[in-house]
Amino acid sequence: MKQKSTFFSVEPHWFDARQSFNQAISKQVGSWLFESGSLTQRLRDLCGDGFHVRLLKQTWQKPCLNEARQLELPSNLYALTREVVLCCGDRPLVYARTIIPRRTLHGAQRRLSNLGTRPLGEVLFSSPKLERNGFELALVSPAIWRKPDSISCVGGLEFPEENVWGRRTVYSISSHDLLVSEIFMPELFDLERGIRKA
Repeated sequence: MKQKSTFFSVEPHWFDARQSFNQAISKQVGSWLFESGSLTQRLRDLCGDGFHVRLLKQTWQKPCLNEARQLELPSNLYALTREVVLCCGDRPLVYARTIIPRRTLHGAQRRLSNLGTRPLGEVLFSSPKLERNGFELALVSPAIWRKPDSISCVGGLEFPEENVWGRRTVYSISSHDLLVSEIFMPELFDLERGIRKA
């Protein structure tokens, strides 16, 4: 049986972003978690020409149960699953996982299945019919990263040994949904602080 996630051995615990006032979220981290514009564009602005997308996986598989519930999909239905790392040079900034139901990949949205290393955000935020219908946060513990053979990397990925924040958003284009999860790596905040000091 194929593993459902390159990143996680179990699903993160997601909670409604409106509960975030109960969490200790720094101003710097919060500015990324609650970014309402294109994350791709913000990363490009931060990194410049060094920004690129590393495609880890794109395949048809059953989403995790919680993902299926978010998209109101039957648990046995397959969806297109895409996992990438958004990088600045060789520094991983954001780990992202996207679940796209088959029903979404019609008409103009068929292009979502052929992105390759093109950022998803370029397509989403170019659509005048884009809506944001659900928004959740998670504090990701080191314990849930996938660690085969006790090695803390998968395909060269180095997983953080500290808690990191992530967000999960249901986007809708012309009433067709997809689910995007983004986990923010410590390197992102180190890079941002370094640029501010320069």
